[in-house]
Amino acid sequence: MSIGEMLAATVPMVRTLNLEYLETTPERAVLSLPDQGDFHNHIGGPHAGAMFTLAESASGAIVLAAFGDQLSRAVPLAVSAEIAYKKVALGPVKATATLGRPIADVVAELDAGERPEFPVAVAITREDGAVTGEMTVVWTLRPNS
Repeated sequence: MSIGEMLAATVPMVRTLNLEYLETTPERAVLSLPDQGDFHNHIGGPHAGAMFTLAESASGAIVLAAFGDQLSRAVPLAVSAEIAYKKVALGPVKATATLGRPIADVVAELDAGERPEFPVAVAITREDGAVTGEMTVVWTLRPNS
């Protein structure tokens, strides 16, 4: 089962918004939010909350791709998130997530008994490639007790 299939099966908001997992690797995760009238805002584009969920879901997908081999000893948790809406989004949108720290550095901190934190940057784009939003989610790997 792929990461996208697993998240679609276990995270109700992924199913509710019909998010599509286009790419999920330790280097990059790309998700799309189809154009759906039920999730439009007052100007006919995707609601800010739907775009937030899309971007946060992309960040979670890359975290699982990068650190899935650490799940027996730590649980990934979002610590904080900040989003900026840059341009009007109309139609379907994509979120592309990238890790802000090398995987090896994060794992080394976990090996040292620390609770590492690391940012994930996410760009939200329209079909024409214009960036409509940017999000940073800070994640941690909380060691299992």
